[in-house]
Amino acid sequence: MKPLKEKMNDSESASLVDRVEKHIIDYIKENALRAGDSLPKELEFAEALGVSRTAIREAMLRLRTLGLIESRKHRGMVILEPDLVHNFEKMLDPALIDVKRLSNLFELRLMLEVGMADFVFARKTAKQLKELEDIVKNSEEQRCDSFNFYLEEEKQFHGKLYEMAGNDLLKNFQNVFMPIFQYVHDLNRYQTAYILPEGSKQISHRDLLEELKQGTPASFRELMREHLNPHYSKVLGISC
Repeated sequence: MKPLKEKMNDSESASLVDRVEKHIIDYIKENALRAGDSLPKELEFAEALGVSRTAIREAMLRLRTLGLIESRKHRGMVILEPDLVHNFEKMLDPALIDVKRLSNLFELRLMLEVGMADFVFARKTAKQLKELEDIVKNSEEQRCDSFNFYLEEEKQFHGKLYEMAGNDLLKNFQNVFMPIFQYVHDLNRYQTAYILPEGSKQISHRDLLEELKQGTPASFRELMREHLNPHYSKVLGISC
């Protein structure tokens, strides 16, 4: 294992704790430490870097907050496999994010849902199609104008598609995107309603389900794009 770095350069512009945090992360990377490996003790870091144990402790606390390390009995600080989505969830509170970033996140959701068609088709199962059928039937039977019901229907249907794509990270991101979706949707609720082009119809979840059963990845992707047209229209400011 490589030794701890020598004392830090006081001329660096970052704060002391920022620099300590960077040195600890550099130590982890340079020694190729993985989940389950232990870090040196606070005192070892403090002596090697020429700083107080308080600075080391504060830097360690930051890394614990990020889910990169945790304290274990008789072992000290141990490396963890970071939970990326959990960290996103803690930061992505719509009330704390400016409108531009909220819009960017909303656009990201649209990109993902149009782009995941090939994965959904390649990994779908009969059981998942049946579950999707149940979701659609339930929404058809309970159709109402409630905005809360609409959001719940969106979450169930699109959440199932995320699951069918077979990517755990993508599936977990659904929990991140839905509050963003609701917040951005709320901002636009009282704007001019989306007007369908003449001769066309709004693509429903039923339409998407039938295409998923009988169509192709390309046809499903095209239909999903049409389904999301009202959102694209608002985001891009054009008639889709």
